[in-house]
Amino acid sequence: MSLLIRNISNLYTPAAGLPYGQLKTMHRVHVFVQDGIIQQIFSGDEQPPQAETVFDATGKTLVPGFIDAHTHPVFWKTREDEFIMRVQGKSYEEIALAGGGIRSSVRRFREAKKEEIKTLTRTRIKTFLEFGVTTIEAKSGYGLSTEDEVKALEIINELNDEQPLEMIPTFLGAHEIPDEFQQDRRGYIDLIKNQMLPLIAERNLARYCDVFCEKGVFTVDESREILLEARRYGLDARIHADELSPFGGAEMAAEIKARTADHLVQISDRGIEDMALAGVIPVLLPGTTFFLGKDGYAPARKMLAAGCEVALSTDFNPGSSATQNLQLIWTIAALKLKMLPEEILWAVTLTAARSLNMDSRLGSIEEGKQADLLLLDIPNLNYLAYHYGINHTVITVKEGKIVFRNE
Repeated sequence: MSLLIRNISNLYTPAAGLPYGQLKTMHRVHVFVQDGIIQQIFSGDEQPPQAETVFDATGKTLVPGFIDAHTHPVFWKTREDEFIMRVQGKSYEEIALAGGGIRSSVRRFREAKKEEIKTLTRTRIKTFLEFGVTTIEAKSGYGLSTEDEVKALEIINELNDEQPLEMIPTFLGAHEIPDEFQQDRRGYIDLIKNQMLPLIAERNLARYCDVFCEKGVFTVDESREILLEARRYGLDARIHADELSPFGGAEMAAEIKARTADHLVQISDRGIEDMALAGVIPVLLPGTTFFLGKDGYAPARKMLAAGCEVALSTDFNPGSSATQNLQLIWTIAALKLKMLPEEILWAVTLTAARSLNMDSRLGSIEEGKQADLLLLDIPNLNYLAYHYGINHTVITVKEGKIVFRNE
C-alpha cells in the first residue's frame, strides 16, 4: 500500500535532535509513504515515485498526526446537567458533594452493558480522527470495581483492533473512592492492589496506571503506594496532580520518576523544579480550566523555563472537558498558557509521543517513522490557533492510510 501527498505548501515537524519548540520547516515538498512508513520527502522540483493513492496538497500544510496524551473516552452517560449547575455558580467540588462528579458517572457506567458502552465509545473516538488526532492515551476509571474496570479496559483493547485510532490503555481504578467504600478507604486501596492490578497485569490490559492525587480523593502517600505497586506489575506511572490545590503530587511524581504528571494548575515552584530534574513530562489540560469556568491556568511558561517538555491534551471526559477538539486547545493554550505555535506543535506531537514512550515510532515527520499525518487547510502554523472554533483538517492519515477526509 503506497500513498503520495503531492505539492505540500508547508511542512512543519519536530525532529530528533532539535530542542523543544524548534521545528524543521519545508516548503513545496512531496511525501511518499510505503506500507505505513514514511519512505522519502522530496523537494517540489523532484519527481516522486508512483503511488496507489495520490493526494494533491496544493496550498495546504502538513504536520504530524496529533497525539492526545490524556483522555477518558470510555463512559456511559453525559453530564450536561452539571455544566448548567456550573453556569449557575456551583463549583466542581460542590457538584461532587451533591452526588455529581465522577461517582455519578460510575453509577451509570455500572448499569450499562459492555456492548452498549463499546458502541458509544466507537462513535465518540471517530471524532478524534476528524480533528487530526491519530493516537490517544485512554483511561478507565468510571467502573471502580474489578469487573467494571476490566470491562472498560477490554473495550479500549477491543476497539484498538476494530478501528484506526490508536489507543494506549491506562488503568485508573484510583479515580475516586466508590460509594460502597466511602467509609473504608483502606479496603478500596487494598482491592486495587490485591485484586485489580494482578488481574489487569495478567491479562495485559493496560500499559500505565494513573491515580487522582488530590485533596478529598487520594493522598500523596496513598497515590505513591498504588503507583509503586502498579510498577511491580509492569505498569508505569501517570498522575493527576495539583489540579485543585498545591497538594504535593508533582513532587511525588518526581520522587518516583513517573512518566507524566497531569493538570498541575496549582503546582508549586519546587514541584516544577523537581519534575524538570527528574524528567517527568507535564501534561497540561487548559480546556479543563476553561470548561470549569475557572481563571487559574497551569504555569506553562515557568515549566518551560525550568526545562520541562510540556505536552497538551483535551482531557476528554463527560464532566470537566467534553471535547475531542485538540485544535481548539491550540487557541486556549496560546491565549491562557502563553505558548507559541511551535511549542504547541511539539506539545501535541513529539512530546506527547514521549509521554507515552512511543517517540521512536510516532510524533514527527521523518523518514523511517510511521506515517501518522495531518493535512490542514491553513496558510501557515500561526493560523491554526488564530482561526479558532472550526475544523481545519483536510485529511487524517494513520499508518499510511487516509482514515478521515473532510469533504
